[in-house]
Amino acid sequence: MQIILGNKNYSSWSLRPWMLMQHFGLDFSEQHISLFADDMHEQMQVHCPNYKVPVLVDRGISIWDSLAICEYINEQYLAGKGWPQDTLQRAIARSMCSEMHSGFFAVRQEMPMNCRREVASIKPSSAAQVDIDRIVGIFSQCLAANAEADGFLFAEFSIMDAFYMPIVSRLHSYNIETPEPVAQYLQKMLSLPAYRTWLTAAKAEAQVIDVAEV
Repeated sequence: MQIILGNKNYSSWSLRPWMLMQHFGLDFSEQHISLFADDMHEQMQVHCPNYKVPVLVDRGISIWDSLAICEYINEQYLAGKGWPQDTLQRAIARSMCSEMHSGFFAVRQEMPMNCRREVASIKPSSAAQVDIDRIVGIFSQCLAANAEADGFLFAEFSIMDAFYMPIVSRLHSYNIETPEPVAQYLQKMLSLPAYRTWLTAAKAEAQVIDVAEV
């Protein structure tokens, strides 16, 4: 397998499937394409019809979109371990991932993922605060329901955790205060070996994307 990624410092969409594969120890290689580079379209045209990262190339086919990639990885390589085993819990987790996939626009705009950013507070707009409150509510709901488990959102590490990893990074970078159970979850995620590997690579990148430097 090969995954085509954007800049590790900025590409939240790339982090999601990469995190899932890295956490579960799958064997894959990486190709990096700089976001907004003059030749990005040219580099992407051989991999993906919509010219966006991430893309997974496996067995001669391309799978694009972070959620589609995670679903494929779960079915093909994880024997279903990427989602909760309980049908109802799996449905809830999928709903919450879809909410992340298609929402929280104010947070995306005001708090772009920037792994190298020096931790410092901002004053979110009212719209961003609504997003933050909803995200904290999701985390709190999941953690309360799985209080006796391993500290992940649905007991064991899942696509849900991988999908919200860029939000975890944002809440940390912009110094957003959260209730103690959520704060503990954020620290757990930030300390995972997979994320530490990603962070090391992100900090080694030289490209600066001005619009993401809030």
